Amino acid sequence: MEQHEKFMRLALAEAEEALEAGDFPVGCVLVDNGKALARGRRKNSSGPRANELDHAEVITLRELLRKNPQYDLAGVTAYSTMEPCLMCYTTLLLSGIRRFVWAYEDIMGGGANLPLDRLSQLYASMRVECVPGMLRPQSLALFQEFFRRYSYWADSPLAVYTLEQTLAR
Repeated sequence: MEQHEKFMRLALAEAEEALEAGDFPVGCVLVDNGKALARGRRKNSSGPRANELDHAEVITLRELLRKNPQYDLAGVTAYSTMEPCLMCYTTLLLSGIRRFVWAYEDIMGGGANLPLDRLSQLYASMRVECVPGMLRPQSLALFQEFFRRYSYWADSPLAVYTLEQTLAR
């Protein structure tokens, strides 16, 4: 658990940068053999370049593969301040990543609930390890601050759920 906390704190630092830039506070760190290989944060969740492709996990994966295109991702753990969405989860799965650690649950679009064993052969044989809730209170605080400041996903079930949560430290 100590290792998980260490790397989640790095992801939280990325999420804080995203929040200060006005973006959804998701940070991601890809780790192998006790070493952070790449870090990233959500970008372009608002403004003139707004899009739904620049998620922290995708940006971080691209950074890792830019630096080392042949890296074997089978041993990599993805740390994220929010449960990866369906797009990010399947992108990481198809890239070979099978371990996920996240802080805050995505009640609207989290991918970890995907019933892999009920999907096509490509996914059905995948065995995935998930560790939810790592440093959840710290991540929750960032998401609450985000929903108080910005309009991205305002009034969504996620925003309502997040703002109703009691911050326990």
